Amino acid sequence: MRKALVAAMAAASLLSLSACNKYGAGNGNASENAAAPAAAGAAAITGTWKADLSTVQMSGKPDQILLKDGKFDCSTCTPPISLAADGAFHPVTGRPYADSMSIKVDDDHDVTRTDKKAGKVTFEGKYALSSDGNTLTINFADSSTPNAPPTKGQFVETRSAPAPAGAHAISGSWTPKNYANINDEALTTTYKLEGDTLHMSSPSGQSYDAKLDGTATPVKGDIGGTTASVKKVGDNSYEETDTRDGKVVTVATFTVGADGKLNVTMVDKRNDSTMKYMADKQ
Repeated sequence: MRKALVAAMAAASLLSLSACNKYGAGNGNASENAAAPAAAGAAAITGTWKADLSTVQMSGKPDQILLKDGKFDCSTCTPPISLAADGAFHPVTGRPYADSMSIKVDDDHDVTRTDKKAGKVTFEGKYALSSDGNTLTINFADSSTPNAPPTKGQFVETRSAPAPAGAHAISGSWTPKNYANINDEALTTTYKLEGDTLHMSSPSGQSYDAKLDGTATPVKGDIGGTTASVKKVGDNSYEETDTRDGKVVTVATFTVGADGKLNVTMVDKRNDSTMKYMADKQ
């Protein structure tokens, strides 16, 4: 998954920026964007786009978190997490951007999660619960892309079910609400169409050069081994399918509308969540 928001959705790879998935999508890393009239034909996609966070819409199942008796569990994470909450790093498997994780209980309202891969920190998320216990804000920093600035920002969720008796206050069921304060590198993506090849690049450090016949191409800068397959599905519309370890993880469509805005719909095939947003041409 890419970490940039646009690279994650317009270029389909952030996956879900939920409290328990990798932030990315991002990655997707996900990489990962003033409106102008759409150019005629395929050239409309060419240019630099910046995501408008105010237009983000999310749907999917709530996140389920349980921190109790010294153990952190997230049954809705992809894959699920079950980890001792002792602040130490413990091995994890099945995660493309981490081979160890730690959960540290800072106090009765705050928890820190840190991911590492090959000894390098790839992600840190600080979970902060509001005083009334109904809003969970995750301040995150994704540094999984080598030689690139980290993606930083906030993700906010609202409580949809209470914490079980005896559990830490961040426990319970949480519904995604919105993103905020994400750095420009993570919101910006440049596309360039040359013949039958779509080039994507982002200041967040990821790029690809994809043939429009659906051929899988590696996403450069993605340490999770993601490949992108792109097809042109309309005059100003494209579909990207991201695959990892032989499995489809995300499918995104991005279309330049008559108003010159880029309309993006991204579906995470692992948990059936959907994210929609719009981007403006810079």
